[in-house]
Amino acid sequence: MKLIIQIPCFNEEMTLPATLGRLPRNIAGIDEIEILIINDGSTDKTAAGARECGVDHILELGQHQGLGAAFRAGLDHCLKQDADIIVNTDADNQYYGEDVEALVRPILEGKADLVIGTRDIDSIRHFSVAKKCLQKLGSWVVRKAARTSIQDATSGFRAFNRESALRTIVYSKFSYTLETVIQAGNSHLRVLTVPIRVNEKLRESRLATSSWQYLRRSTATILRIYAMYNPLRVFFCIGGFSFLMGFLLGLRYLYFYFAVAAGGHIQSLILSAILMIMGFQIMVIGLMADLIGANRRLNEDILYRVRKMEFSREPDSSVVSQQTAAKASFARSQH
Repeated sequence: MKLIIQIPCFNEEMTLPATLGRLPRNIAGIDEIEILIINDGSTDKTAAGARECGVDHILELGQHQGLGAAFRAGLDHCLKQDADIIVNTDADNQYYGEDVEALVRPILEGKADLVIGTRDIDSIRHFSVAKKCLQKLGSWVVRKAARTSIQDATSGFRAFNRESALRTIVYSKFSYTLETVIQAGNSHLRVLTVPIRVNEKLRESRLATSSWQYLRRSTATILRIYAMYNPLRVFFCIGGFSFLMGFLLGLRYLYFYFAVAAGGHIQSLILSAILMIMGFQIMVIGLMADLIGANRRLNEDILYRVRKMEFSREPDSSVVSQQTAAKASFARSQH
């Protein structure tokens, strides 16, 4: 059983040694533990510091591509290195490295495909009241969207088994935390949470300049990913609301026309027709989006199978037989 701990890094020269110093090198049930640094275009001595600390792998991305892209590249590299379990943590020493063992235990016991470390948000002193409220609200929204019981959706301290890593597809460059939870819930993966501890803050977050900017970008990510997996529900809700408003305005016009016998109100009739037509068109778009979504799910399944073959530890039997037949044919042609 092989575990690789991956750490996306962008200018983490000052905090990375403290993070690496707390990571375990021995866990019961794990034969090998390796550490991967994804250097996301750092301009400081992050890579040199990682080498001095004795990490096993350093993946250089060249230009700065963002946390989501670094996370995705790290997963692929871990799969190429035959990892059975992949743990992702942050380079700012936010999480207790000793809690890696608690994180991977449900996977070792066969109880989960994805395990997410849950912080006690109320006890984190450097979180403002507004940030705590936004964290809880965001986790509640993600729970509803992903249909899971996760309590801390933005936690980057999480463990994947090989199957869930193969199925994970990250579209956003901004972050991966919310997107992967919604994707896991809609892919029917077993998602569990375990309580984890946090360290004192060593630096400010670089993911967003303020809580409101993070909220705006996170909201856009949630809406986009949820609509990607549930297009019919999203467009039917929007279209149905528009159609209903138009229908009610139409009833209002009919009421004044027949019951009150009052003239005018032609504006209500025009607005009613516009809203009903818009609602109908949006629902038709929903049907088309659902068909596109079905095609996307097929493409995701194909991508999963391709990745499984690409990162397979053993050659595919059909490929081997084809290669053997080709070699035999070539040998016969030489005689």
